[in-house]
Amino acid sequence: MTTITTRTVEYPADGLTMIGHLALPAGVDRRPAVLLGPEGMGLSDVERRRADALAELGYVALAFDLHGGRYLSDPEEMLARCLPLLADPDRMRGIGHAALDVLRTEARTDPDRIAAIGYGTGGAIALELGRDGVNLRAIGTVNATTTGRPGEAAHVRCPVWAGVGSEDPIMPPAQRNAFTAEMQAAGVDWRLTVYGGALHAFHHPPVGHPTVPGVGYHPQHAQRAWRDVVDLLTECLPVTKDLGV
Repeated sequence: MTTITTRTVEYPADGLTMIGHLALPAGVDRRPAVLLGPEGMGLSDVERRRADALAELGYVALAFDLHGGRYLSDPEEMLARCLPLLADPDRMRGIGHAALDVLRTEARTDPDRIAAIGYGTGGAIALELGRDGVNLRAIGTVNATTTGRPGEAAHVRCPVWAGVGSEDPIMPPAQRNAFTAEMQAAGVDWRLTVYGGALHAFHHPPVGHPTVPGVGYHPQHAQRAWRDVVDLLTECLPVTKDLGV
């Protein structure tokens, strides 16, 4: 296994002090980087481990925070914060840009080679960065076939991949169709993968607290979705090794 280093990073966003998780690959050279957004509950060890896995593949990875260092295990509290956030593209963009600035200023990051990957609310934020015209190499989302303000998808400058469970009641077929229609009308290079039989948050291992209805873990599709994310990065943001290290 490749040796990586990790550290927490604090930065302001949305009126809060966010606490992200930065994972760095071995070496001293600049590397392509990935911004990684969590589900609506917030940053947890699930996303930290994913950032670490990306660093092992050679990426600088920042798993960003949504709630000022808190993980919202109460579904009502989570919805009370996330629903207004999801209805406010400017707030989502503010959270995304703040994390992106941290990632860009990291000495190991190649600022011209960054992708955004997100799950649920974190995926919606990744999409809003694209709609805001941010120079990204790829956007990948799971459980986040969200639509934006009319016409703004035309600002997306990179391929977009979205994964969703076929039985996800939060992202049902009508929502998926609206998302793909938006991407197609804007001329985006888009792909949608529908995982048969999967519910919302099918990628997330079971948690020891109540969840909103329609959530369920699907281990096979979780592995497939991760491979699809890695394939997207391999295609759009390949890692080149520093031969001097």
